[in-house]
Amino acid sequence: MIHAADLSMHYGPRVALEGASFDVEPGQVVGLLGPNGAGKSTTMKILTTYLYPTRGTATVGGKSVRNEPLAVRRLIGYLPEVVPLYPEMRAGAYLNFVGRARGLRGARLRQRRAWAEEHCGLQGVGRQLIRELSKGYQQRLGLAQALIHDPQVVMLDEPTSSLDPHQILAVRRLVRDLAAAGKTVLLSTHILQEVEATADRLVIINQGHIVGNGTLADLQRDLRQHERVSLSVAAPRQEIEAALQTLPGLLDARFVQASDAYTLFEVCAAAGTGLPRKLGVLFSNKGWRVGELHVQPPTLEETFLALTAPPATDEAPAAHVC
Repeated sequence: MIHAADLSMHYGPRVALEGASFDVEPGQVVGLLGPNGAGKSTTMKILTTYLYPTRGTATVGGKSVRNEPLAVRRLIGYLPEVVPLYPEMRAGAYLNFVGRARGLRGARLRQRRAWAEEHCGLQGVGRQLIRELSKGYQQRLGLAQALIHDPQVVMLDEPTSSLDPHQILAVRRLVRDLAAAGKTVLLSTHILQEVEATADRLVIINQGHIVGNGTLADLQRDLRQHERVSLSVAAPRQEIEAALQTLPGLLDARFVQASDAYTLFEVCAAAGTGLPRKLGVLFSNKGWRVGELHVQPPTLEETFLALTAPPATDEAPAAHVC
């Protein structure tokens, strides 16, 4: 549904985006992740035809953002980072205005406005001036304008900005419901919990370049430079610590807690050392009973930090995620 190939955006000597290529399939939720200033909003603006790329091509629903911008705009609903509101309008009048601009009339307009108000939590504020609404309500009104015309492709730039925890959960449910209804959603954010809760795939941008593209499991597998194991052993803490120090390739051994029967540790070693097997052999030779031993992949936060970390230098070596 969305196809980007070698997208680049230069502002004079400043490179905001360079060689970005990725796809979003129909019915998918894809999270566009990156630090502030990474190029996420620039990517969104190109895909929604707000910006004309310096180089590269992109299509939305088979329509070219370069050659068919009006056709692209008919297909999409877009919530930009700065919500497009008119402060002196009333909330309900604003939704009517946006709906009519999108070609809705009569009963269809009333139906879609009612749907947007219900699903975006705007019941009861239709008569209020937009400038009198809280930031949270203004954000939800911006979301409603992106959805009122029932678009096939929804692009959301920081959709939960200014929302309280209850409202954030409601937006997450709405995004999942949109995908279940066959909509394609591209969600740009720097809040990791948002994409972890909603996204099928991730596209991670750093300094204008795509540094990760795939499911979280794909990125974890590609990134894995170490093995991390969580374990519990029926032995004293000091004896376990001494035994672990004999393991080749050990990077870290962290005590977690002790109970009456077991002592819990997290152990990290270089990738390819066969850490789980070696731990099993070590404890078996000691005659210690193992209550738990399982491999822990990197979390989304660890994966993100590793992919977006500054290049290693002599003063600042590359970070690992043990």
